[in-house]
Amino acid sequence: MIASLPMYDWPEVQSHQDKYWQAIRQSLGFGPADLTRGFDDYTAHWLRPDLLLSQTCGLPYRSQLHGKVALIGTADFGLSDNPPAHYHSVLVVNAQDDRAQLSEFADDIFAFNDGGSQSGWAAAQAHLSQMGLCLSQFVETGGHRASIKAVATGRAGLAAIDAVTWELALRHEPAAHRLRVIDRTVPTPGLPYIAALGQDPAPLRHAISQAIENLEVPAREALLLRGLHLIPAAAYLALPVPQRPAV
Repeated sequence: MIASLPMYDWPEVQSHQDKYWQAIRQSLGFGPADLTRGFDDYTAHWLRPDLLLSQTCGLPYRSQLHGKVALIGTADFGLSDNPPAHYHSVLVVNAQDDRAQLSEFADDIFAFNDGGSQSGWAAAQAHLSQMGLCLSQFVETGGHRASIKAVATGRAGLAAIDAVTWELALRHEPAAHRLRVIDRTVPTPGLPYIAALGQDPAPLRHAISQAIENLEVPAREALLLRGLHLIPAAAYLALPVPQRPAV
């Protein structure tokens, strides 16, 4: 049996993530002693039959995992101008770049973390499409933090960073302070907690809710946690699945 919380597991907050997991485990009454870290194949990890708990992204949930995992619920991070347990992406550019309109970046390089990311790829493409913009140059960075650095160093002109990660970056990544937000996407359902198909989600949902409520304030604030909400699978499935970029 394994558990992981990989989506916002920055080194600077891992000790708080560990406390969060221990609180979940204590409320649940069982589970592995430690979180699993260091895996490369996220889809294979999420589909493991011994998965007690993990957190995925909305795009892989609707494109690969729906019907193959149990949906538990979605964390609420208290983001302003978002419904509970929803999030948006901020579109960021270099603070030294004096271009004022997103349309002026249409021919620039777009840095994205992964083609399977809702916040770093799908949400941005939907937003740009609605504006009639079509990007043609891309660089895949492998992570939001790397995308932030790519724009800060001039390797790319534009990136989409989910709002929770952006807040973590403002706290812990110096390169974020060399960027500015030029636009933001509409809110979409946040990153859902999942378990192996066959796991009863109700006890897990209760344990997560109790853990967030009982977590020490410094840990809860470090992780931005506010609560847990049940967003139906249909809300995730209603969003489009964009074509992956050719890089």
